[in-house]
Amino acid sequence: MGILDRFLERGVRSGTLELTRPDGSVKRFGKPVAGYPDVRIRFADAKAERQILTDPRLGAAETYMDGKLTVENDDIMGLVELLRANSRWDKGGELHEQSALKKVTGKLVTLVDGINKATSAKKNIAHHYDIGNELYNLFLDIEHMQYSCAYWPEENMTLEQAQTAKLAHIAAKLALAPGQRVLDIGCGWGGMAIYLAKNADVSVLGITLSEEQLALARERAQQAGVADKCTFELVDYRDLAARGEKFDRIVSVGMFEHVGQAQFAQFFKACGTLLPDDGVMLLHTIGRMGGPGATDAFTRKYIFPGGYIPALSETVAASEKFRIIATDVENLRLHYALTLREWYKRCVANREAIISMMDERFYRMWIFYLSGATAAFESGGMCNYQIQYARNRGTLPITRDYMGKAEAALPNR
Repeated sequence: MGILDRFLERGVRSGTLELTRPDGSVKRFGKPVAGYPDVRIRFADAKAERQILTDPRLGAAETYMDGKLTVENDDIMGLVELLRANSRWDKGGELHEQSALKKVTGKLVTLVDGINKATSAKKNIAHHYDIGNELYNLFLDIEHMQYSCAYWPEENMTLEQAQTAKLAHIAAKLALAPGQRVLDIGCGWGGMAIYLAKNADVSVLGITLSEEQLALARERAQQAGVADKCTFELVDYRDLAARGEKFDRIVSVGMFEHVGQAQFAQFFKACGTLLPDDGVMLLHTIGRMGGPGATDAFTRKYIFPGGYIPALSETVAASEKFRIIATDVENLRLHYALTLREWYKRCVANREAIISMMDERFYRMWIFYLSGATAAFESGGMCNYQIQYARNRGTLPITRDYMGKAEAALPNR
């Protein structure tokens, strides 16, 4: 039995995987179990198998991207789900064992890669976000263009409703008052800033390092009739902090993942500088449910160069250094999995448009990325944290009731 066969024998017990090799031989793993997918894959050449054994995640991604690994019905989601569901993080499982050397190497590369200085941050952001607004229009929600975890108080909601609910959920935690000045760090296409300007009678400055996002955010604010309350700048948060401005509230959604492990302290130092003594901040970020880890090679190479998914422990430890008090923490757990499945569904429905816009290899890379992310939130160690911070322990009410009342008063569907 080959090395890959032994790995799959151990790794696929519930659900089935049928593997066809280039010589026509067929091997089956696992057994049918309700709730687990049944998947058929094929290797186009012998090199594909060796490539996967060298680095399972990167190798599987690249062989799939290059057409050396094909999945029946092109259901890469089913394959990734099958492998991850058989090794659930909650039950102590891992997708594959790593040597001590490889773990240390991965953490070292993550640390070096995460020295995300202002000079390299813009380039890293452009790698992912300046590939064209047209692509994101094909799968994000129509109204807000939110490229981050939605909030699903009801599972039968549409993506558009769930993203509106997310904005209300976050706005409620900011404890906003009319006339306040809000900073949105990593504002994307302006959805959060526009929502706050329209519904909370506040002025908002959104900052981004993506030129594509900046142009569309300004256009969308104009169309929404809030350009007088909602402005956007192409500026790094570190440079903004150096200008000496203050904001009553700071919100940052889906941006902390791009900061880089080595820059956590600089991020919170900047936030502390930007907040007055009675300031409040809401940080929404993908997180690890375990301790600190390392960015995998596929994500580092193709998706988020310079990025890192933080553990809650290292996030709070970094903020503690600058007298920023963590006043509330929520783990959204499965909400991002629901969001990612909707994005995946829309990308598959727009397959031809994406291939025409980019190419076949990009399309395969993109749905592999969405599939892997979905599995990580359903069965792996990933989640979403919303951490509320304050500079002063007396700034916010001493019970959480105000959040629910504020959320109910906002457009939340």
